[in-house]
Amino acid sequence: MIKEECNRWLAVVNVFAASKNAGAVWKRAAVMLEDAEVPYKASFTGKGDNAAALTFKACAMGYRRFIAVGGDGTVHDVLNGIAEYVNSDKTEKVFLSDFTLAVLPVGSGNDWVKSAGVPSVISDAVRLIAAGKTAVQDVVRVSLGTDVVSYMANIGGVGLDARVCEIVNRQKEQGRRGKKLYIGALLYCIRHRVPVRAEVLCDGKRIFEGKYLSIAIGNGKYSGGGMRQTPLAVMDDGLIDVTVIPDISLWTIARKVPRLFTGTFHQVDELTFARCSRVEVIPAGESDAEPVEVDGEVIGRSPVVFEVLDDKLNIVADA
Repeated sequence: MIKEECNRWLAVVNVFAASKNAGAVWKRAAVMLEDAEVPYKASFTGKGDNAAALTFKACAMGYRRFIAVGGDGTVHDVLNGIAEYVNSDKTEKVFLSDFTLAVLPVGSGNDWVKSAGVPSVISDAVRLIAAGKTAVQDVVRVSLGTDVVSYMANIGGVGLDARVCEIVNRQKEQGRRGKKLYIGALLYCIRHRVPVRAEVLCDGKRIFEGKYLSIAIGNGKYSGGGMRQTPLAVMDDGLIDVTVIPDISLWTIARKVPRLFTGTFHQVDELTFARCSRVEVIPAGESDAEPVEVDGEVIGRSPVVFEVLDDKLNIVADA
């Protein structure tokens, strides 16, 4: 390991975040980091490598401290670069706990920073990095069969939740931004809902079986630009919260939607809630396989397993 890289931060700048305005925001943030005497080097997406690939390569160079400059997708990618390196074939043995993740929030949703308690104002986030305040958070491994493995920092979902992400991500590619994207996509998916059947197991125990609309799996509280599907989730307790929305009427859904934004969604009697370290979602048949999203990124279709890893990641947060 190169000592200089070990002591420096690598700022992974997603130039496509914030409708491609992240570069301009980064220029101001870079000055703030320099004024705060935070040692760093910057690496930019858009030249063949995404944030996950840039992070993986930097880990191999000796970097152990990363600043994700972007939104939730950038946080997801940087985490995955770290986790993939930890689990790769290499001569040295490293752990998630050897790494520290900081975030300068530039994206449209910025749900991870809400869940982790990181300031949404760039100057405040820089001061937090300079102050060296850290906490820890769980990392969740997400597996689709034997081929697709992803790592989750905040919240994932199966069904309607993932369909909302598909719509929102397409709109973001067109340059649209804002909380209204999530609300509009949510209402569209609710109106055009197609319930399917699945079995949900938590630590091997069946908590739900039947028709459902959506299943949220939360390490953090916030998703979708401020919605709280798992409002009681704690990011460092070694557990993930599960919220199952069964096949309920449009009228019931319409009455309960406001609770998504007030932190009282767990008080809805019609829903199923659980807390465990391992969640399996098993569709009843091939036609019941639903899209799966992790931190807002759609990675495939069910069946899927979410499992909390034993080791924790260091994060810069005002704990």
